[in-house]
Amino acid sequence: QVRLVESGGGLGQPGGSLRLSCAASQRIFNVYDVAWYRQAPGKRRERVAGINSRGIENYADSVKGRFTISRDNAKNTVYLAMNSLKPEDTAIYYCYLKREPFDDNWGQGTQVTVSS
Repeated sequence: QVRLVESGGGLGQPGGSLRLSCAASQRIFNVYDVAWYRQAPGKRRERVAGINSRGIENYADSVKGRFTISRDNAKNTVYLAMNSLKPEDTAIYYCYLKREPFDDNWGQGTQVTVSS
């Protein structure tokens, strides 16, 4: 099992920026998928951004052009840079790692609140 620890959440202002970090206890390269998900109150968990096994980034339409996922393989850390924040970005953000089929690993989540 992989341990994933998120940090960097908190209160952000509309139009502002936040950066989330996810530190993994094992390697994050040469894996099937590494991603960020979020879940707002009363809503289903949704995929926000990810990097697949070929290193291709993918984003939800709602965050394209505003959020950027990246990783530092040497530090086993994944980041989510969030710009032009909107109130609807308010949610708990979860880090996700799939090293191989049937291997799903989740972090504990970090709260992001966007409000003036």
